[in-house]
Amino acid sequence: QVQLVESGGGLVQPGGSLRLSCVASGFSLDFFAMSWFRQAPGKEREFVAHITSGGVPEVVGGRFTISRENAKNMVYLRMKDLTPEATDVYCCTCRLRSGGYRFTDHFGYDYWGQGTQVTGPS
Repeated sequence: QVQLVESGGGLVQPGGSLRLSCVASGFSLDFFAMSWFRQAPGKEREFVAHITSGGVPEVVGGRFTISRENAKNMVYLRMKDLTPEATDVYCCTCRLRSGGYRFTDHFGYDYWGQGTQVTGPS
């Protein structure tokens, strides 16, 4: 059974940073790309970062860094210089089926974690 579980969210001070973690189970991370999205209540999921199976990252803006640790079946999202606009639920996601997809589009993914709440400085 495929499962993704995020952790590491919380309340952040002005200019602070966080590292979010996502642990995957039920499949081996080695062969799959992973992504992070964010979602505010009542809004559509918004792309944040993507990392290929080979470790090539794509991120939005300059405040995010995505990385992976295949030996632990984990992917990370580091966030820095946080502002109030960072407040959202952050979810990791993966696509296990074959075929092309647009990694910035949340419809292309198969499995999602429950998310972890990040609350930026007020």
